Amino acid sequence: MSDQQPGKGFFAALFDFSFDTFVTPMLVKALYVIVTVALFLAWIIAIVIAFTEGAGAGLLALIGGAIAVIIYLALIRMSLELYYAVVRMSEDVHRRLPRP
Repeated sequence: MSDQQPGKGFFAALFDFSFDTFVTPMLVKALYVIVTVALFLAWIIAIVIAFTEGAGAGLLALIGGAIAVIIYLALIRMSLELYYAVVRMSEDVHRRLPRP
């Protein structure tokens, strides 16, 4: 499986109904970037909204939001690494299996 042919793109892998190519390694990097950007944008929006409510709420959003963003990024990163590791193990197993 996953002897990924050079030049096999994302959509070709996505619609590979024989499952010879894994799409997870292609998605993990992009998904992590998207989630990181979304978390930081949400944090910035929360800070702006909180500062319109008052300085105390703004400081709480600034500090508490930073902690929350770090925790969420760590959890998301660990989840994506788990998915990626399972796919990598599967690739290794299929590479070592004798071909019929």
